[in-house]
Parts: sequence; structure tokens; C-alpha cells
Amino acid sequence: MKVAILAGGLGTRLAEETDSKPKPMVEIGNRPILWHIMRHYAHYGFKDFVIALGYHGEYIKKYFTDFCSLHSDLVVNLRTGQVRRNGGSSPDWNVSLVDTGLYTNTGGRIKRLAPILGNETFMLTWGDGVSDVNLQDLLAFHRRHGKLATLTAVRPPARFGHLQLSDDRVVEFSEKPQAAEGWINGAFFVLEPGVIDYIEGDSTQWEREPLEGLARDGQLVAYRHTSFWQCMDTLRDKRLLERLWESGQAPWKVWAE
Repeated sequence: MKVAILAGGLGTRLAEETDSKPKPMVEIGNRPILWHIMRHYAHYGFKDFVIALGYHGEYIKKYFTDFCSLHSDLVVNLRTGQVRRNGGSSPDWNVSLVDTGLYTNTGGRIKRLAPILGNETFMLTWGDGVSDVNLQDLLAFHRRHGKLATLTAVRPPARFGHLQLSDDRVVEFSEKPQAAEGWINGAFFVLEPGVIDYIEGDSTQWEREPLEGLARDGQLVAYRHTSFWQCMDTLRDKRLLERLWESGQAPWKVWAE
């Protein structure tokens, strides 16, 4: 099963990091967040990736074309220019890198990937968010419901500390807990090829007309995920993920080294 990852946005809210590279290449623990996302999928057996490129797409292409040489010992014949890998290990992934345009919207990027995704169920996520969602359970949920689209619904972390008051007395204080009410779209989709029919063209935003239409037609279901989920929209988010990784207890690290 193919995994589509949208990695072409401008990342303007993380401008401190994205002036010269796309947001999916911003590093957490010396690895691009895109690599973390792909390791998550690969842990559950999904290793066929289709990455939608846009802003600074050449940066992502270079990362993957250089990956094997940068993570292996090399023997270089300076006379012939021949380069041979000597040892090292690389993940058993197939990665398709597709230029989907600089200003194409999210829905348009998905539609442009359709010829590669083919006529089969596929997964979809953004290139800037991590989670510990069990992807096999998500897929099983999608198949049980038999609809065109399944999204992962999450309760986002609250931005501020939560207070419970009794008159003027604080009876409970929780520093930045997960929001107790309300669900949001956390991405990590499972989709049938029929969703492409809901996308008009390059200017279509996936989160608007396509998802609204699927919901209206009774073809969209939500897999409720109550454990860890975190997007990387801002520098503050990036620093949070970095701290979690450095602690050695990053919740999204479901794989073993």
C-alpha cells in the first residue's frame, strides 16, 4: 500500500527554519521530521512512499539521492570516478518524488499524485506532524466501515495551563494538558481512489470542498486517537519536539533502532 506525503507547502509560520528548505526537512534530533514520519509508517509495514514536492523540492530530492552514500562507507576510484558502497545499511523503502508545483493547493497535490497512487487504497498524511497512532489499527477501522475516506481525529495539546476554579480558589491546575473537549483533523488518512473525484484541480484545498463533500455524502469517518499527536507549525512546536526527542522518550518513536 502506498503512502502519500504532502511536502510542498511554503511553511511560512516556521520562517526561521524554512527560508532555504521545506518544512518537512526541518530536523528533529538531526533527522528531518519527514524521516521520522516515514520511520513511523515503515514500522507498521508501509514502505512505499509517494512524496508531493513543491517549495524547495530539490532539497528533498537531494536528501534521498544522497541518502545511501551519506549513510555508508564508500570506495571511490579517482581515475574512473566509480563509487562503490562498502557496508552500511539503508531502509528498504521505495520513494517516489513528484513535483506537484510551487503554489498547488493540498487537494491539487493529491490529484497530481493519482496516476502513481493507482486504483487502490492508499494512505495520506502531511510532512510536518508526528503521532504514535497504530496505523494497522487505523487501516482495519477503515476497512470495517467501508467508506471512501477515514481521517484520524485528535484532541490537540492545549496551548496554556488549565485551571478549574471554585470561587477564587484554584482546585485543579494542569500545565498544558491535552484539550479535553473537541476533536480536530490530525491527518493520517486512509483513502480509496474514489476521493480523487472530489478534487476539482490545483486550486482545491483538501480540507475544504473534498472533505466537506465526503462528509455530506456520508463517505467520511473518523478514527479517534487519544494518545500522542503533535504538528510542527511554529518554532515553539519544533523546540517541543526537539526536547521530547532529546529526552529519549519521544512518544512517536514506536520503532526500534
